Amino acid sequence: MPAEYVRPFVKSNKNDYVDAEAIAEAVQRPTMRFVPIKNEAQLDLQALHRVRDRWIGRRTAVINQLRGFLLEHGITITAGPAHLKWQLPSILEDAGNLLSTRMRTLLMELREEWEKLEEQIEATNRELAQSAKKDDRCQRLLTIPGIGPLTATALTAAIGNGTAFRKSRDLAAWLGLVPRQHSTGGKARLLGISKRGKPSAETVAISERSSNVENSIVTIAANMLTTSTGNTSSDFKAILRRGFIPPKV
Repeated sequence: MPAEYVRPFVKSNKNDYVDAEAIAEAVQRPTMRFVPIKNEAQLDLQALHRVRDRWIGRRTAVINQLRGFLLEHGITITAGPAHLKWQLPSILEDAGNLLSTRMRTLLMELREEWEKLEEQIEATNRELAQSAKKDDRCQRLLTIPGIGPLTATALTAAIGNGTAFRKSRDLAAWLGLVPRQHSTGGKARLLGISKRGKPSAETVAISERSSNVENSIVTIAANMLTTSTGNTSSDFKAILRRGFIPPKV
């Protein structure tokens, strides 16, 4: 049971005896909602997503540190990791940018760390994609537009077969995709989007949706340029991705 559902049954001060009495009383409520226990497969998927989130956080920290060091030496780069990755080799090879030998070494080490993290994240993505192919629940989720292997495995690890929810609206509320409600006296009052549920699952769903939008926009634009110029679409896709700004969701 969630602790917030047990708290109203705690009488007076808090101690182990009072907590046990509150749990025993709350568990007998006919409308009480319980949290299903995760199986071993769900725990493995959840651990894989947590490790991937930590690597993504480290990658962001490395990118920010690279930008900070370059900015201290008067070198500014357009926002976006793609621009930094594209311009960093030429910056390291330029002898006239007043970078010391020690600073160039540090920047090269940070670039190697960035590349290593990229490889680890890509390997994790491939492992999650393979897990999604073997799981029937993930396969059903993949039929929904906008849901990819990352979202499917994150949802499967969090909710299992979904029997804990009576309807899809309950799942949306648990994910935090609907506004909080504070209605009284027959007057509906809706607040901002709630932060309930699994923030990691919500983040993965939004980022994967943005990635799908980016791929669609880049493909359409590249096809239009290919038709008008006669060049290959792969060249245009690489150019367009460098300047693409992900949409805000």
